[in-house]
Amino acid sequence: MKIIIGSDHGGFRLKSFLTHALTLKGYEVEDLGTDSGERAVDYPDFAAAVGRKVVADPTTVGIAICGTGIGASIAANKIAGVRCALVYDGYTARMAKEHNNANVLALGGRTTAEEIALDCVVTWLNATYQDGRHQPRLDKIAALEECPLGSAGK
Repeated sequence: MKIIIGSDHGGFRLKSFLTHALTLKGYEVEDLGTDSGERAVDYPDFAAAVGRKVVADPTTVGIAICGTGIGASIAANKIAGVRCALVYDGYTARMAKEHNNANVLALGGRTTAEEIALDCVVTWLNATYQDGRHQPRLDKIAALEECPLGSAGK
């Protein structure tokens, strides 16, 4: 499985750690930048790039990182077809895949310890989407992309 990863300056250190750790575990990782934690850059640019790559190739998954993960998750979710989940432990990572079939994970570089972040990613990668009762909810989310002012609750 190929993992697309990107971060702003606030997530650079965690991105570098995860890229190295996941490569050691045998995953193919494509790093979309940024290439430094020293120069401020804008998280929407990197989160959107991750989201676009994942939507273009459904065999991939993505990881978007900024200082808290909040901005990266919001930005990634603006890309039609992305289901990005901001997670902070193994349970939320597992639920992101099992219930929401998240194809992008968001993490906070300044709020998530490296080992916890790695556990989140590995747990998410190893989890399986449990369709069935969750699919109608995902269909409603997808409908929001088509008609954001419509009534998805009916």
